[in-house]
Amino acid sequence: MNYGNKPDNSPLPLGEGGRRPGEGKFVIAREAKALRRTQTQAERTAWHLLRDRRLAGLKFRRQYPIGKYTVDFYCFQLRLVIELEGSVHSQPGQMRKDAAREKYLRQLGIKVVYVPNGMVLQDPETFIRTMQDAIPSPDALRHPLPKGEG
Repeated sequence: MNYGNKPDNSPLPLGEGGRRPGEGKFVIAREAKALRRTQTQAERTAWHLLRDRRLAGLKFRRQYPIGKYTVDFYCFQLRLVIELEGSVHSQPGQMRKDAAREKYLRQLGIKVVYVPNGMVLQDPETFIRTMQDAIPSPDALRHPLPKGEG
């Protein structure tokens, strides 16, 4: 359909109507799936340590899409993201993208923990201890009682 004098093949501005070609949750999910197939060695090692509820019985997802971002690892129960950091993350352009992603995730109430690739590869025990330190105590995970019931 053509509304007004806008040509049929031109995309609508963001926020006006449907999605632009190549955008949307299906494209992001497809990208996340591709990232799972092309993991770095640090991602493979971290996944081996996190998968199958190996860390404190918590379920982690790898290359998980949240909004327009795909995070390395995500624990829904804790609202915790683990991001592995390689040398590319020290470049100014990537640092700006990382800051925007972290701001977005924090607005959703999600905590982000950054871990250097070298820690995962060279000292996996320290990686596990770092993740254990990021996990709140079991009492903090319980929902508080309604006012007047405690």
